[in-house]
Amino acid sequence: MRYVGVAATVSTSTQVTLGAGIVRAVTIQQDGATSHTPNAHDTVKLAVVIGALGVVFGDIGTSPIYTIQTVFNPDDPHPVPVSDANVFGVVSLIFWSVMIIVTVTYILLALRADNNGEGGLMALITVLRQWGRQHPERKGAIVLAGLGLFGASLFFGDSMITPAISVLSAVEGLKLVEPSLGEYVVPITAVIIIMLFAVQRRGTEAVGRVFGPIMIVWFAAIGACGISGIAGHPEILKALSPTYAIGFLTGHFHIAFFALAAIVLSVTGAEALYADMGHFGRKAITRGWLFLVLPACVLSYLGQGALILKDQSNISGPFFLLIPDWGRLPLVLLATAATVIASQAVITGAYSVASQAAKLGYLPRLRVAHTSATTVGQIYVPWINWLLLVSVLTLVFAFRSSAALAYAFGMAVTGTITITTTLFFYVARYRWNISWWLIGAGAALLLSVDLLFVGANLTKLIHGAWLPLLIALTAFTIMTTWQRGRQVVTAERERAEGSLQEFIDQLGSGGMPVRTVPGTAIFLNRGGVSTPLALRANVEHNQVRHEHVVIVAIETEEIPRVPEDQRVMVNDLGYGDDGITHVTIKFGYMEASDVPSALALLDPAATEGPIDLENASYFLSKIELRRGKSATMAGWRKQLFLATSHITADAAEYFGLPRDRTVIIGSHIEL
Repeated sequence: MRYVGVAATVSTSTQVTLGAGIVRAVTIQQDGATSHTPNAHDTVKLAVVIGALGVVFGDIGTSPIYTIQTVFNPDDPHPVPVSDANVFGVVSLIFWSVMIIVTVTYILLALRADNNGEGGLMALITVLRQWGRQHPERKGAIVLAGLGLFGASLFFGDSMITPAISVLSAVEGLKLVEPSLGEYVVPITAVIIIMLFAVQRRGTEAVGRVFGPIMIVWFAAIGACGISGIAGHPEILKALSPTYAIGFLTGHFHIAFFALAAIVLSVTGAEALYADMGHFGRKAITRGWLFLVLPACVLSYLGQGALILKDQSNISGPFFLLIPDWGRLPLVLLATAATVIASQAVITGAYSVASQAAKLGYLPRLRVAHTSATTVGQIYVPWINWLLLVSVLTLVFAFRSSAALAYAFGMAVTGTITITTTLFFYVARYRWNISWWLIGAGAALLLSVDLLFVGANLTKLIHGAWLPLLIALTAFTIMTTWQRGRQVVTAERERAEGSLQEFIDQLGSGGMPVRTVPGTAIFLNRGGVSTPLALRANVEHNQVRHEHVVIVAIETEEIPRVPEDQRVMVNDLGYGDDGITHVTIKFGYMEASDVPSALALLDPAATEGPIDLENASYFLSKIELRRGKSATMAGWRKQLFLATSHITADAAEYFGLPRDRTVIIGSHIEL
C-alpha cells in the first residue's frame, strides 16, 4: 500500500518505510507560502512584547493589590504581628520568592522546556506521554504525566478563583475612597464578572489591542506609587538583601511559616508565563518581565512596606494608600481594568487547557469557536465559559472578600508550581542529558522552596485551601474516567465495526451484493483499522455504495500544530480501481479539526477518481452509550462517564462539515 501526501505545489519529498508500504511526505505550499511554526525563530518586536504585557502578566501584575494586605490581615487564623522586623522580613521574602519562583524557575528554566513552541503543563504532559510510549521501561514518565494532569486540574480551580479574588480586591478599594460604599463591593463585583463572561463569545482580538497599553499604564502607575512610598522611608531598600528573608524564616519560623501562605500570592500567574509561551515566544515574555513587570511589582511591594513602617495603621490597604486622596478613585478604576484583564487571561487559559485536554482524550469533544481569523489560539468554549461564570459568582457570594479567598488561592498556585517544577526537571534530564547530580541539586533547591509554600498553605486547609483541592480532584476524576471509558468504548466499537481490510477485500472480491450509485461519499472514522459503522450499514442493510468512497481517519497528534506537508496521507487499501480511498488527516492539539479544508489539499491524481467536495455527502456514525453489566469500570465511574458524554459537541460542527450534506447513522454500545 502507498500513502501519499499531496497538495497544489510540491517543493520537496522524502520517503520512509512504514509497515508493508511506503509513506511519501510531500511538503505543501499554497501560493508560494511556506509552513511556519509561530514564534519559532521570530525577531522579537515591540508589538509582541506589548501584546504579552496585556495577556501574560495580568494575573501576576495585579498581585501587589492584595498580597501584603493579606499577610498582615488581623483576621487571619495565624496572624502576622505588625512590627518593623516583620515588615522587613515579609517584604524580603516576597522579593526573593518572586526571584526564585518566577525569574529562576519559570523565566530562566521552564520556558526552555517546550513542545514545538508551546508551553504549560499540557505541553509537558504530551512530552511525557510520548516518552512513556517510546520507552516503556521508564515508568516515571507515565506517573509524572498523571501528576501533570492533576496540575492541569488545579489550573481549573485557579481559573475560578482568579476572577473572583482579582476583581474583588480592586473593587474593595472603594472602601478607602468612601467607607459607605463597602456594602456595594460584592454586587459591583458580580456585575463586572457577569459582563466579563457575557462578552467572551465575541472573542478577545478587538479588546486585546488595548490590553497592552492599559497594562503599561498600570505598571507605570504602581511603580511610581512605589517610588513615592520608598522616598518616605528609603530604609526599606534593605529588604532587598536575602539576609532579612533568611533571618525572618530562621529567627521567627513560627510566624514566617504561616506568612508564606499569603506571600505566595505574589507569584500568582507564574504559570501563565509558561502556558502563553506559544502565543508570544520566550524572548517577548522574558523581556516584558525583566524590563517592566518585575521592576514595577518590586517597587510597589517596597513602597507598601515603607508605608507600613511609617504608620502601622496603613495595613488596612497599603496598596491604595500609597497614592493621595485625589488619585485614589482613578487608581481603583485602573486596578479594576487591570484585574479584568488578569481575569480575561486566565479564562482564555481555561479554554485552551480544556480544548487541549479534549484533543488528547481526557475530555469529551467540546464545541470550540475560533474567535479570530488571524490570531492562532484565540478560542471560545461555551460550556467552560458558563461553568466558570457560575463557579466564580458562587465564590464571590460565598467568600465576599479577597482576604477570605486568599486562603483558597494559595493552594492552587503552590500545587501547580510544584508540579511544573517536578515535571521540568524530569524533562530536562532526558531532553538535554543533564547529569543526575546537577538535576538533583537544582531540584532539591527549588522544590524545597515550593514544598515549603505547599506546607504553609496546607495549614489553611479548613479555612478555604480545601476548595482548589476539591475542584482539582473533581476535574482529575472526570478526566481520568473519560480517558478510561473512551478506551473501553473504542475497543468495543472496533469489535463491532470489524476489520476494514477484510471488509474491503469482500467488496473487491464480489462477496457482498451491492449496487453502485453515482457521487462521492465521505465516511469519518476513528482510525484505519476498523470499518466505519455508517459504511457497513449502507452496504449490509441498503446494499448500496457510492462510486467514490473516501474513508477519513482523524488523528490528533501530541504536538500543537501539524505542518501541512504532514497533514494528509492516502492509502488505496490494496485495490487500485475500486473507487475506495483511505485518507488519514492529522491535526495538532491546538488546531481546529476542519476536515473539508484538509481534504481540499488532496490531489485527484492521488485518489481513485475525482473527489467532488462541493457535492459530496458526509456520513457520521453516532454511538449511543448504555450502561452494561460487564466489569470494565466501577459502577459509579460508568455513571460519571455516561453523564459526561452528554456534553459532547455536535460532530458535524466540530469537524466543520456542511450540515445540509451530512448523514448520521446511529448504533449503540454497552459500557
